[in-house]
Amino acid sequence: MAKEFLGKGWKFPVELDKRGGVSFSQYEDKIKESILIILNTAKGERVMRPDFGCDIHDFVFSVINTSTLTLIQSAAKEALVLWEPRIEVLSVEILKERLHEGILLISIDYRVRKTNTEFNLVYPFYLQSRGE
Repeated sequence: MAKEFLGKGWKFPVELDKRGGVSFSQYEDKIKESILIILNTAKGERVMRPDFGCDIHDFVFSVINTSTLTLIQSAAKEALVLWEPRIEVLSVEILKERLHEGILLISIDYRVRKTNTEFNLVYPFYLQSRGE
């Protein structure tokens, strides 16, 4: 099957299925979860893989200006190109409509190489605590 290359594994975040076992995801859903893992992981966070992750977390306390937004955009694209070989990153854009709430939306358009299907994922990057 052509989609086998896309992979299967534990669902992220990990959850239980109806029978009490670990839930699984596969194919395009697994790729989406992998993208979220890459963006959610700060470089240096994984002990055995300190170079894995994305540098966007370095900008949490930065002044939000054109330069910072460009660096965030570049860091997200670089991490995805480096760590997710199953996709071709078509574009990464910073959406500012929720900036007043302390949220940058990172819009990612990508193509799954094996199936040539295109997807969009919008990742909320919180610049301040969500009060949880």
